[in-house]
Amino acid sequence: MGEVSRRRLIAAGGALLAPSGVFAAGTSPVARTTNGPVRGFVERGIRVFKGVRYGAAPRRFRPPVAPAPWTRTLEATAYGPSSPQSGREDTVQSEDCLFLNVWTPGLRDGVRRPVMVYIHGGAYSNGSGSSPLYDGVRLSRRGDVVVVTINHRLNVFGYGFLARLAGPRFADSGNAGMLDILLALAWVRDNAAQFGGDPSRVMVFGQSGGGAKIATMMAMPAAAGLFHSAATMSGQQVTASGPLHATERMTLFLAAIGLTSDRAAEAATLPTAKLLEGLSVRDPFTQGSLYFGPVLDERSLTRHPFWPDAAPQGLKIPMIIGNTHDEARAFVAHSRPDPFNLGWDEVAGRIAPEMRVDIDPDHVVAEYRNLYPGYSPSEVFFAAITAGRSWRGAVIEAEERARAGAPAWVYQLDLPSTVEGGRLRAMHTTDIPLVFDNLAAKGSPVAPSAAAQSVADKMSEAFIALARTGNPNNPALPTWTPYDLTRRATMVFDAQTRLADDPRGAERRLFAKVPYIQPGT
Repeated sequence: MGEVSRRRLIAAGGALLAPSGVFAAGTSPVARTTNGPVRGFVERGIRVFKGVRYGAAPRRFRPPVAPAPWTRTLEATAYGPSSPQSGREDTVQSEDCLFLNVWTPGLRDGVRRPVMVYIHGGAYSNGSGSSPLYDGVRLSRRGDVVVVTINHRLNVFGYGFLARLAGPRFADSGNAGMLDILLALAWVRDNAAQFGGDPSRVMVFGQSGGGAKIATMMAMPAAAGLFHSAATMSGQQVTASGPLHATERMTLFLAAIGLTSDRAAEAATLPTAKLLEGLSVRDPFTQGSLYFGPVLDERSLTRHPFWPDAAPQGLKIPMIIGNTHDEARAFVAHSRPDPFNLGWDEVAGRIAPEMRVDIDPDHVVAEYRNLYPGYSPSEVFFAAITAGRSWRGAVIEAEERARAGAPAWVYQLDLPSTVEGGRLRAMHTTDIPLVFDNLAAKGSPVAPSAAAQSVADKMSEAFIALARTGNPNNPALPTWTPYDLTRRATMVFDAQTRLADDPRGAERRLFAKVPYIQPGT
């Protein structure tokens, strides 16, 4: 298998594997993992270990395996490579990407802290656990918790479904990226105590695609027992991809890289860069490029996560489900014609392809004008596509848990971002720096302010409380009542955080009349 950049990988490998580094052996913390010892560093009182290997270099389209053990103390002072992906030149990339990062207040001290494992977003196709927004120092210090972020295989490398095209050798190819995450969680279970953590209190939390991965794991039998609470932020997975659609997508992908279906197995040996070329193919079922995500493969995933109901396995897991009020503004802000300058005669036509549900767009516009007579055409456009496209899946997940008697704690983030002068409002990703208490981090969509810090205090404390006790209630918040089908209690995080019953209820009812199709599936 080729590499995106051998030179960049060698540079990263030097930081990951060198027997000595910039931190003196006598002053830097050493952790003895089940695979071998690693040396980290201390930042603001927190022991930090970056680029810790949890899996061997993966065989393409195959399940991950644990790495061969080592005896020499390896440096863990730089992030490991990200999975190969398109459009990202800011990170080292390699198919050898099964690395994780740990922030902890103590090593081997018997404290048994909660462990908070963050699953990054990027719609199964992009991203890594190395973003400055996910730096765990402040969260670890604030809550006396262990924080973990991970890298795993993405896009075709993690979810390219070859089982029906290339035979049993590739039976698990459609969920290889999910199996990577499970291997990382097994590593956390086996090593938590070494890093001062409690293997019986592992919380997973994730935004966007990370939340969708968590919802998917709640239906995967192999994930049972690997985590004990969960929080999803603007990320839902009501249904997985069906195997026939996944095969059709993979057939188009193979054609784009010069392979016919009867030569599908050759995709396992082509250079990495060649496979990246195929990612831009237009998807036959969606508006964008090829969708790669978890597949109902009847092996590691044998049912949909939240259809026809919530997977019973996940009902044992206390859960937060959240979204941002203006989710979709970030997705379409720079489309053309300019969505911030629409006329009333343009709104219905612009709404139609973006809602992702089959409903009369003229009726939707009329309803929104009745509900919000002060809204401009652009405000109607943004609100409707958010409710029809982004928020709907979260509502379904909350409803299904409530019906099953295992309700979630639901939140809505109203605090606006400061991106582009604030015109994107509470857009997708706004909650990340608030939960991590990282408002000053590079790339934060929320600039530090007293109001923003107040919300960060409340959100981070709620997530810490869920990890610690299985319940997000804590002294920083008003009493947070779980979601039911009568009140639909929702914590609205804003400058004045409050519990509200069924916020945007009329919008919810408008779209509830039509079937929901999980984007990409």
